[in-house]
Formats: sequence, structure tokens, C-alpha cells
Amino acid sequence: MAPAWGITGAPGREEPFGRAGPWAREVADLERAYGPGRIAHVSLEEFGRTLTSTEETLERFREGGVRARQLRPRLAAAEATGEVAAYDLAYRRFRGFDRPNVLHLFAAFLYRRRFAAAFPEAVQTGPLWPDRPRRASARPGGEGGWVWYASPASAEAIAPEVDAGLRTVDRPPRVVVRTPRPWAARTPGSVLRVTGGPLPAAAWGTRFRRASLRLVTGSRSLLEALAIGGPFLYFNGVLGRGAARRRHRPEKIVAFLEIARRADWPAELLRDLREFSRGQRVAEIVARAARREAGWGRFPRAPPVRGFASGFGDAGEVLVRIARELGAAGGAADEVVARTRARSHR
Repeated sequence: MAPAWGITGAPGREEPFGRAGPWAREVADLERAYGPGRIAHVSLEEFGRTLTSTEETLERFREGGVRARQLRPRLAAAEATGEVAAYDLAYRRFRGFDRPNVLHLFAAFLYRRRFAAAFPEAVQTGPLWPDRPRRASARPGGEGGWVWYASPASAEAIAPEVDAGLRTVDRPPRVVVRTPRPWAARTPGSVLRVTGGPLPAAAWGTRFRRASLRLVTGSRSLLEALAIGGPFLYFNGVLGRGAARRRHRPEKIVAFLEIARRADWPAELLRDLREFSRGQRVAEIVARAARREAGWGRFPRAPPVRGFASGFGDAGEVLVRIARELGAAGGAADEVVARTRARSHR
């Protein structure tokens, strides 16, 4: 198993950007020892990033600062000049979709038919859940206060608003902020306690489980918050200022909000989660969460993932099944991969 096998494990090619991946030697050693037909490689792709080449081009323009009204004209120009087609070709090549013994696992909250039609080699599954017990979190105001995994560079920009929102409530919770970056925003009397540098996994895990609210980012901490249960806020960073402010990689929270909407989560709660992820109404939303107003008082259970083929709703279960099938088949890796690809499409 490797992240993005087509980049990390693929052999070198005599072409631009054709350098071998850092684990290509190990891949070659395994296939030489056992034969490529007896080795199935699993490529763990980025969580929730299941966009077609057209959608990926639009998203690249949006995040790069192209204004909304200019996106469609820019896309039309990119299609006319072959830019989208070039992206599609490069995506296939650098994912290694041509390798019959590589299983490309795209875990997500939602199955996307457009992505399946564009890249039938891709196997879409539900999340790869963290290996920790699922249990109810502490109630707001309970043991542990709040925790914030403040990984994005722009997290510090919203920190004063988080602090301001908490200062409006009686007995505000203390917030342990874990960040890998230098943190300059230090406000006297702030309820934010910033922890820089390495932190033992066990110590952070205990704080995370006991927290009454988790402020998370990216994919791993989001899945951990959902696995434990209880209130959370999501902020994966923003770029730009004012009217040009835009979210960084918002596809995970967008998909989550879609499955939460289908599970009938309160509309006010969905709006708060969506707008906080955009860096909007931060102080107001933080105060509402701390006071347990509206949906924050009875935070719903994690909604079920949607749309996956039978047996593909949990990436961990898919991996176990593949390993067992490979063993039962006597190592016919190509057949196992082809069968899994076909079964993953609804």
C-alpha cells in the first residue's frame, strides 16, 4: 500500500517528469521476487478528491483566484487549447491507471458517477476510518474543553474571531490549539492555549477524545472527529481577502454537508458548518456552539455515506476483502484488481 502509487511507487520513464517514485525500488524488488501477477499494489488516493478533469480545471482556476463570472470563459478557453485534455492524459499517466495490478482506492463520503465514468479504473469507497473506538464525546462545557488542530496557515487569521466569540459566553471553554507553524497572534487573557512543536500522540489523542468540541481540518482529523462523535467545526484554510476570499480544497466539507443534508441535519447547523469553513461569521458561530444553541445543543450522529456499491462503504473492509481474495486466488492479482474495479461501480 502506498499513497498515490503512480507518483510514489511507479518505475521511471524516459519522458518529462518521468523520474521513478521514491519507493520504485521496493516495488521492483517485490515483483522480481514473486512475479507481478502475484503482487497487488494498493494506491491510497487523496480523500474526497473525486473530480473529473473538467471539474479539476475549474477548481484549479477558482482556487487560483479567477472570479466566479470568469470561470466559464476560462474553462472554454482551456478546452479549446487542449489544456483539459492534457490534464486528463497526465492524470491517467501519473496515477498509473494503466497498471492492471494496481488498485486505486478513492475514499470519500459520496460516490460520484461522473468520476466513475471518466476514470473507470478508480475504485470509489467510503472512508478509511481511524482505528479508535467510536463513542459519544463529552458535552459542551464538560471535561477537556475544546481542541483545535490549526494546520492551515490562515488558521491564525481567524483566531482572534474564535477568541472573541468565546469571550461572549459565560465560563468559556479553554481551547488547546495544536499547530505546526509559528503562531504570532497572542492576545492577553485569551482562552486559546497554543501548543507548538511535537506533542506525544497519546497525550493529543486523550485531549481529542475528551474535548467537548473539536475544530478540525483536512481529512484525517475530520474523520477522527466523526468517528468519536459530538460537535465539531471544520476549517481547511482560506486564500485571498474580502470579496476575493475563497476556501482551500473545500470538497471534503462540501460532500459531508451533502450527506448531512440528506440525513436531515438541522438547516441552521448546516449553515454554521458551511460558513465557518469559509471563514465567515466565525465569532457568532463559535458563540452559538459554546452556548449550545439550535442544533449545537443536540448534535446529530455522523450521517451515513452515500451511493457506494454494496460492500464498498468502508475502505478498511474493502482492503481486507481484497487481501483474502488475493490469497484464495493463489495470487492472481490482475484478476482480483479487475473484479474489484468492476464491482465498485453501481
